[in-house]
Amino acid sequence: MADPIRVLIVDDEERFRDTLGKLLSRHGFSVRTVGGGQTALDLLAQAPSDVIVLDVKMPGLSGEQALPLLRAACPEAEVLVLTGHASVDIASAMIAGGAADYLLKPCPTEELEGAIRAVYDRRQATRPR
Repeated sequence: MADPIRVLIVDDEERFRDTLGKLLSRHGFSVRTVGGGQTALDLLAQAPSDVIVLDVKMPGLSGEQALPLLRAACPEAEVLVLTGHASVDIASAMIAGGAADYLLKPCPTEELEGAIRAVYDRRQATRPR
């Protein structure tokens, strides 16, 4: 059996990230959750993730500010942006900055699960063997 996909959820809304973490865990993912960009960087220094689910609007280090730092800290990870703040400009900037996809809250769990598996599978297919 393959190892579970390691997902890091970065969102300042504690209830949301805890609920999402539990739902994704039930779907077979190995999930860690943190409340901000700096904490995510600290955690990635200890153990990598396969997929990072990143909020945009957070106090301290915003998702926009954290994205290039997260990509540098864990270049093998794919980043999915999941936000309640729809903006074409921010979405374009995040995709240009290396995010694999941009999803809006509320996002059905099945849709997020599919997006996580899709970016993970795409990354695995392009990895040198």
